[in-house]
Amino acid sequence: MNILITGAKGFIGKNLIAELSNIREGKAKNYSLTSDLTLFEFDIDSDPDLLDKYCKEADFVFHLAGVNRPKEQSEFMEGNFGFTSLLLDSLKKHGNNCPVMLSSSIQAELDNPYGVSKKAGEDLLFDYGSATGSEVLIYRFPNVFGKWCRPNYNSAVATFCHNVANDLPIQVNDRSVNMTLVYIDDVVKELISALEGIPHKEGVFCKVPIEHRVQLGEIVELIYSFKESRSTLQVPNLSDALTKKLYSTFLSYLPEGQFSYPLKMNLDERGSFTEFLKSPDRGQVSINISKPGITKGQHWHHTKNEKFLVVSGKGVIRFRKIDEEKVYEYFVSGDKLEVVDIPVGYTHNIENLGETDMVTVMWVNEVFDPERPDTFFLPVDKKGKR
Repeated sequence: MNILITGAKGFIGKNLIAELSNIREGKAKNYSLTSDLTLFEFDIDSDPDLLDKYCKEADFVFHLAGVNRPKEQSEFMEGNFGFTSLLLDSLKKHGNNCPVMLSSSIQAELDNPYGVSKKAGEDLLFDYGSATGSEVLIYRFPNVFGKWCRPNYNSAVATFCHNVANDLPIQVNDRSVNMTLVYIDDVVKELISALEGIPHKEGVFCKVPIEHRVQLGEIVELIYSFKESRSTLQVPNLSDALTKKLYSTFLSYLPEGQFSYPLKMNLDERGSFTEFLKSPDRGQVSINISKPGITKGQHWHHTKNEKFLVVSGKGVIRFRKIDEEKVYEYFVSGDKLEVVDIPVGYTHNIENLGETDMVTVMWVNEVFDPERPDTFFLPVDKKGKR
């Protein structure tokens, strides 16, 4: 199948081509398409003669090219209507009645230069479909966000993510503005569904079935919270679909020299203890490093429960019910990854039995609260040997 993508270097085009390339290379398995795909990529700097060749051979056209921020208003019609006319004339010339998808905008309903040009492109394509019998698929996209979107262009989300990630100011005129967002991965999935012959239609238009409606102020707060999470260690609420997608988008705008961030290591002669991640509903994860021969712990909990995973070195985790004498031992090693649950009501400790540092990943079901630590000192061995 030959697929023509205009606007190939644009935001949607780059993401679509990346996924189609995955399908072609057999890396994406969740589609009905075969790997027999040829991609014709056309953009503003392409050889104009290629458009005629591609229109002759295309089996499907994704028409994503358009003008959003021209220097002159006349460029709206030139880019959003004129190039569409050129594309359709080339298809007609070769008698190619393959399906054509058009990237339009919800602003096509508005009486402004951009909206008028988008509406003109839509009408042109509808007329083309009526005249040729070709299937035409018009998507009036709302605000599309995600990786590779150019900041300070036509996406508030891209601009906010870029500026906050780079410690630049943002301007918000009205936080109560309601926005409708679609995520780029959902857009790409829908476009590939259209290619497979199963677009989601509502009347004469197609749409991305997953939309998110949110106030502008909430988006701003979320993006700032993502920035702060690198110091608070608080993981965003990724069970919320929009938060998950916005967080992924924000990370894509981090400066290349700032992918990493430091953690506070609490050091003493026994080793170190470092908090890694925190979540209000999923507890926290910490990294414990014990020097050879060191024993840590010697306490029990009412409700707080933990999971220990030794990833380097070797040691033993010991347990005793607080009102009994029998001690239970679990030998652990980074050579065999094994999670040990720390039940409530058992005093417990962990001892490094090796000759090198022992590294343990520790998960606890609640973020530490110094006002209510739920941690009570009690040696595992009543005689104090352990």
